[in-house]
Amino acid sequence: MQGLHLLLQLICLFSFHLPSNSFNINETDKFALLSFKSLMSNGSFEALSSWNGSLHYCQWQGVRCGNRHPNRVTALSLGSFNLSGHISPSLGNLTFLKSLNLSDNQLTGNIPAELCHLSRLQNLNLSLNNLVGNIPSTIGNCSNLKFLSLRNNNLQGTIPPQIGFLKLLQILSLRTNNFTESIPSSLGNLTLLSTLDLTENKLDGFIPPSLGQLKALKYLYLIQNYLSGKIPHTIYNLSAMVDLRLSRNQLDGNLPSNFCDAFKSLQRLQLNENQLNGQIPISISNCSALTVMQLTSNNFRGTIPDNIGFLQNLYCLHLGLNQIKATGNDWRFLDSLANCTFLQRLDLGENQLQGMLPRSITNLSTSLIYLALHRNPILGNIPAEIGKLTNLQYLLLGLTFIDGIIPKEIGNLKNLGLLYLEGNMLSGEIPSTLGNLTQMNSLYLENNAFTGSIPEELNNMQVLTTLNLSNNKLIGLIPKELFNLYSLSISLDLSNNYLNGSLPPEIGHLNNVAKIDLSNNKLSGQIPSTIDKCQLLQVLHLEGNQLNGPIPFSLSNMKGLQDLDLSNNSLSGPIPEFVGKMKFQHLNISFNNFEGELPKEGVFKNSSAVDIRGNSKLCGGVPEMHLPKCVLDSQKEKHYSKIIIVLTCCIGGIICLCITMFLISHFCWKTGSQNNPLPFVAKNYEYQKVSYHDILKATDHFSSENLIGRGTFGAVYKAPMNFENVTTVAVKVLNLNQHGASRSFFSECEVLRKVRHRNLIKVLSSCSTTDHHGNEFKALIFEFMPNGSLETWLHPDMCKVRPFRSLSLIQMLNIAIDVATALDYLHNHGPTPIVHSDLKPSNVLLDEDMTAHVGDFGLARFLVQPDSMSSLSTGSTAGLRGSIGYIPPEYGMGGQASVEGDSYSYGILVLEMFTGVSPTDERFRDGLSLHMHVEMAFSDRVTEIIDQKLFAVNDGEYNANVTENVHDCLVSVIRCGLLCSKLSPKERIGIGLVVKELNWARVKLLS
Repeated sequence: MQGLHLLLQLICLFSFHLPSNSFNINETDKFALLSFKSLMSNGSFEALSSWNGSLHYCQWQGVRCGNRHPNRVTALSLGSFNLSGHISPSLGNLTFLKSLNLSDNQLTGNIPAELCHLSRLQNLNLSLNNLVGNIPSTIGNCSNLKFLSLRNNNLQGTIPPQIGFLKLLQILSLRTNNFTESIPSSLGNLTLLSTLDLTENKLDGFIPPSLGQLKALKYLYLIQNYLSGKIPHTIYNLSAMVDLRLSRNQLDGNLPSNFCDAFKSLQRLQLNENQLNGQIPISISNCSALTVMQLTSNNFRGTIPDNIGFLQNLYCLHLGLNQIKATGNDWRFLDSLANCTFLQRLDLGENQLQGMLPRSITNLSTSLIYLALHRNPILGNIPAEIGKLTNLQYLLLGLTFIDGIIPKEIGNLKNLGLLYLEGNMLSGEIPSTLGNLTQMNSLYLENNAFTGSIPEELNNMQVLTTLNLSNNKLIGLIPKELFNLYSLSISLDLSNNYLNGSLPPEIGHLNNVAKIDLSNNKLSGQIPSTIDKCQLLQVLHLEGNQLNGPIPFSLSNMKGLQDLDLSNNSLSGPIPEFVGKMKFQHLNISFNNFEGELPKEGVFKNSSAVDIRGNSKLCGGVPEMHLPKCVLDSQKEKHYSKIIIVLTCCIGGIICLCITMFLISHFCWKTGSQNNPLPFVAKNYEYQKVSYHDILKATDHFSSENLIGRGTFGAVYKAPMNFENVTTVAVKVLNLNQHGASRSFFSECEVLRKVRHRNLIKVLSSCSTTDHHGNEFKALIFEFMPNGSLETWLHPDMCKVRPFRSLSLIQMLNIAIDVATALDYLHNHGPTPIVHSDLKPSNVLLDEDMTAHVGDFGLARFLVQPDSMSSLSTGSTAGLRGSIGYIPPEYGMGGQASVEGDSYSYGILVLEMFTGVSPTDERFRDGLSLHMHVEMAFSDRVTEIIDQKLFAVNDGEYNANVTENVHDCLVSVIRCGLLCSKLSPKERIGIGLVVKELNWARVKLLS
């Protein structure tokens, strides 16, 4: 009995203590999770809202517990939860943890060494954060680790050799950090490793030969480091290798003759931008699975193996920028490449290939989109059969010794976007069939011997951004049709030819181009005044012609012009004062017939930036110009003295008259004016007067059926009214009971009378009177935009009137460029810098061609006081100006209206356009914003946040294939949006740079 009693006591004792121990273990895991939450910032609490006492912690979001141990945490998966804060060391107490995923957040601080206590851990993913410091040297304690990714952080120091203790590791990614010194040889102990990615660090030294022990290695990425020396021969024994990328290092030596004997599975080989030399081994043909081979920018010599055609899966072969040779039979590799039916990209440019260009070049795969043979001493003609390569998008044959004519069959290459034939010996006429290449955006035919006239069919290239026909023997007039290439945004260069005739006024149509060079021709007549329409022009070269007359006054409107060369012409008259006030970096007016006093302001203060030689009638200027003084004889001095006295009296009388008129007009203004169209309207513009009765009748007594929108200060109606060629207008009726509405009306009138631009809404008239009840009435009449506002396209659920189809990527990009161009004009190229102050989708209107027009200038502000009459022209801002979500942060703290503020609004607008997410979306709370949402995905995951409707191909179907060009375009666009919407105004980029970047992005997209 005594033994039985003792046994019962032990059982009771065990039963008493067991719950207590279980409770303590459970509490340990719970407290570890709560400690983790406590170190997260306030903005992270919503993501962890389920982490509270109402649920068992095993049911918290992102937490998973085990089956055998149901109260022990085995996995914590919080990737892409927008978390910010530090990683709690208490996670080291989750001793049953097998998987920890905190990737794609905004975590900061160090990696806690306590995580290395997790001996059961198999998966550790801390990538895409802002972690700093070193990898803990105790990482080797996680002996069960199979997956380790710390990529895209700010980690530094050396890669700890203790990683070599992780014998079960299969994937190791440390790319895009700041690791230094050499790759530890201990990594060779990871015999199960299949992926090793150390790309974009600061690693130096040699590649350790021990990596040749990684028999399971399939993917080796060591791109963009400072690695040097030879590639270890042991690497070539890794028979499982699928993808080998060692680009952008300082590796040297040659490839062994048995290079591909073991690489039977190799699909991608990237060794470009190193210092490798020797020959391309013949054994390369044994890599039968190879699809991409990039050896560009090395020192490879010898010839291309003629058995390279055995690589029948090859679609990309880049061997440019080497010292590869070919003469005679050495060109047989081209015949061999005809077997590569998937070949899309072939780059052999900038080598030492010579001899006659084989006609077998035309036997290459019809899938070919990129062909580069430029900068080689090649002879012969361009074969007419080149027209068979119908998918070709890039053809680079420049800077060779090719002669003959351009075959007319080149017009069959309907997809061609870049044709580079510069610096050859081509002759004959430029074929008119080039006009068939409607996808062309860059055409380089300079430095040849072309004759005849410029074919007017080039006007068909409506996406052309660069046209260079310089240094040829072209004759005749410049076709007027050439100036209808509105897409020209980079350069038009027709210099050093024999073109004659006058410059047509249509030159003003090139309102997007940055450079025009028509120098050294036989052009005559005057410089057309329409040149000022080229508002984005930075470089204008007209030297070496026979131009005459004065410098046109309209040139003063070209605020962005930096380089002007008018030398060696027959221009005459005085040099206008405005020339000195323009922001030239270089001005050459030498060897003309200018006369009179040289201005002393602006660029004329810098003798090194101005060339005035050969103008013998010039005088004065700063002493450094070494011109004679402008001396008047006594008669002239007396004559001018009399004039001065008379002018003084006249000016005094005018001043008195102006004061009187101002007082009268001020009194009349106070008493109210009736039917005064557009207050303060300049006399240059005559507006058709509109009465209240006209508007009442046209809108059918302001019927709701004609209502097309409401804003802060009023409503907009569609109305049939006749204005020149316009039969339908939009009438904006001000709600004068709304505070600030009158001021908004006068502000909009003041702005719209001073600006004219194709991407700004056009005002047709206005009405300021009283209605039939004697109440004050104000309205503005605009051109009607049949495709409504951008907001209804971005968020079609807001518009119930009609269904909207999705905008395509190119349409969205065109709209972004239109809006940027309008802002650039307001900020930098208009008569007075203007800040819009309320840029948002509802204020971007689309015409029938989907061209965007910026409207609603009710909150606009002039940065400089234009005249004493206008109280509207001020840089200050009263209160919070703009719309929620688009208002710059500094405005909320009392900051002044500025062009940087407009840049912020534009940046948010661009991010909204390309993500389809509104900045006021309910997900953006607790400090999170659209900018932050996009920034977290930039640039590796940029396609994941892009609105998929932009890739629509059919109703409900999307094109999931994002090409490299589309990706690069999107990266450029999103980068602009992010740089414009930086929190600090000083960090935002100017809108002029945005216009250039987006135009480049459009070129990239269309190519």
